Amino acid sequence: MLVCPNCQFDNPDSGRFCQNCGLSLTERVCPVCKSDNPLGVESCLNCGTAIGTTWQAIVFTVSTPQNAVSQVLSAFAQDVQDEAATTASPPTASPLEALPAGSYLDLQQRYKLLAPFPTPSATAAGVEVRVLDCQPFQLSPLEVLLGYSLDEDSSEAAEVAAEDQTEPELDSVQAIDLIGHSEAAVKTAIPAIAQIYLTLQEQLYPSLPLIHDGWEQDGQTIILLEDRTHLPLLLDLWSDPDVLPIQTLHWLHEMTELWAVLQVQHCCQSLLELNNLRVDEDQLLCLQRLYLEKPENLLELKDLGRAWLLLFQQSQRTQLGSLAQLCQDLEVGNISTLNELRSRLEAIADELQPDDYKPDLTPTAMMPELPIDSATSSSSDSSTSEPSQPSKADPSARAVTDFEVGSIPSPVADLTTPDSPTRLEVDELDEEMPGDSDDVPTVVLPMKLMSLEDAGRTDIGRQRDHNEDYFSIQTEIEKLESPTGRTIHAKGLYILCDGMGGHAGGEVASALAVDTLRQYFAENWCDNQLPDEETILAGIQQANKAIYDLNQQNSRSGSGRMGTTLVLVLVQDTEAAIAHVGDSRLYRFSRRRGLEQVTVDHEVGQREIQRGVEPAIAYARPDAYQLTQALGPRDENFVSPDVEFLELNEDLLLVLCSDGMTDNDLLETHWRTHLDPLLNVQTNLEQGVNQLIDLANQYNGHDNITVVTIRAKVRPNLEQLKS
Repeated sequence: MLVCPNCQFDNPDSGRFCQNCGLSLTERVCPVCKSDNPLGVESCLNCGTAIGTTWQAIVFTVSTPQNAVSQVLSAFAQDVQDEAATTASPPTASPLEALPAGSYLDLQQRYKLLAPFPTPSATAAGVEVRVLDCQPFQLSPLEVLLGYSLDEDSSEAAEVAAEDQTEPELDSVQAIDLIGHSEAAVKTAIPAIAQIYLTLQEQLYPSLPLIHDGWEQDGQTIILLEDRTHLPLLLDLWSDPDVLPIQTLHWLHEMTELWAVLQVQHCCQSLLELNNLRVDEDQLLCLQRLYLEKPENLLELKDLGRAWLLLFQQSQRTQLGSLAQLCQDLEVGNISTLNELRSRLEAIADELQPDDYKPDLTPTAMMPELPIDSATSSSSDSSTSEPSQPSKADPSARAVTDFEVGSIPSPVADLTTPDSPTRLEVDELDEEMPGDSDDVPTVVLPMKLMSLEDAGRTDIGRQRDHNEDYFSIQTEIEKLESPTGRTIHAKGLYILCDGMGGHAGGEVASALAVDTLRQYFAENWCDNQLPDEETILAGIQQANKAIYDLNQQNSRSGSGRMGTTLVLVLVQDTEAAIAHVGDSRLYRFSRRRGLEQVTVDHEVGQREIQRGVEPAIAYARPDAYQLTQALGPRDENFVSPDVEFLELNEDLLLVLCSDGMTDNDLLETHWRTHLDPLLNVQTNLEQGVNQLIDLANQYNGHDNITVVTIRAKVRPNLEQLKS
């Protein structure tokens, strides 16, 4: 299929224009001069701007013949090409080492060499060459293969058929259908080196490049990776006298954390090749590719020490005394565990802090930035927070019950206060079995906001005749560019309400709450810092009063009284405040921490759990899902909002949603497919919200559905550490 680069809509292979947004799928528009260009060109034919999609190809010579399923995959690759490719003259196989620039790396004539194929190396590292993707909107065969759902009922039969080479030949479509039903067969079809990238990709991106395709051909294994040749080398930046010592220490810290993950797959050599270490636009360490270690020559921490010494020697950078001693101790084996190395890095970081900067080095239970437990791979959901309540049996039966004064505030899981410094974690590593620890020392750095994006949408659902949900997104973003880098100052107000009370009731309450809060914060949030808890509570009480007074004026009583839930997020740069009333929720998602439900529903079942009742008993009550709090039905004495503060100390996604989205543990079940991709800044956030709405309509649909997403990208603020 053809994936539209503008809206990510899936189009048929024969499509010439996107069926969703109308973008041409046969040409690419130059972003500078706006001229149309064919897909198979690297630069704009009119102004020379680089517009092509390029990949870094790595070719390995393998001694084993192409297996049966890989043959199927190669055949399938031919079938998924567009009509122009299939009608072209049949390609002829040539030895790769004989191919000049402009030739194709693959038999399907999709990946064009941008330089002559280099002379094969005598080592097992593989040959590298850049290629141009002549069909950039087409999913690669590897992407198609990974996208097929696995049917356990037929997996055994598929595995047998895939392994039985005496069977009559299948056409590629039949064969891929068979493979699509067998997880074992899918893994068999993917080259071993590609499987390593896929295993590490979720944990390490963006430090590790994304893999685009991989196949076996004529006794060779070929993989295509995200092209990072344009990024500056770490060695070049290391030589820059304007780079702060704390920044170099941060890069060493990143290498330490990468080492912890890569050693599981025996890929630590990737950190020892200095030409493989690059730095992205946000000063984060990036690998250009993976280098595998030989089984008979596995690396040790002292090898990392030698690489650090070499980095200083080649850059001719003066070493801080304590850092020079660290590298020496590491090289001679005086530091033998990652725990020791992390402790030494922490001590040096403390030494480098200015006198007027006092970091908090208290232990924290935060998970490591780069997950190191091999058990938490893409096939595991262990990083997902389990909900504290069972799924709603009849969510549409929600009602407001008696409200309580002074109920126990709902805690927010593992959040830091807005005035605490950001923790750049240095976690305790169990050398025998990698994992987490509750006693984690930290290297502390302040953070700065790099980007803040948002999107929202509400939908009536499949069973309701009107929409009682309402939301608002209001942001102010100031972008600062200077020779030292880019900084974003942002102020965002995000409100979501789920009304109740029937026609001319619920929708009135939710809209009134949103409008009241918008006006309130316009008047009471004027400086460059978050409102305090008292100010936020006063605004929510004002919204409650507006709805309550309207109920009184209209003489509404009992179940006829209108009301609304509320979930509210205020963002000021790298700080955020959240507040909620009712069962509309806020979720937090990051690759480091997984999915967390931040808010706890104000409902009878949760009230009983807070009183010490077992969850199974609490949710056996017929009124378990009735709300204990909402805005509007009763006066201010019966509304006790929960307010918490948190830091945006990592790239993360905040998701505000009504219960039409969250019922039946929908996000807990589908976060890998619908939230994880949204952390990538190249993913269209609005399209992601649309897909969430479609998901809720598919599995729920009994209620109105509203989703607001906030994507924040942050980086260490090294300028703040200058004396």
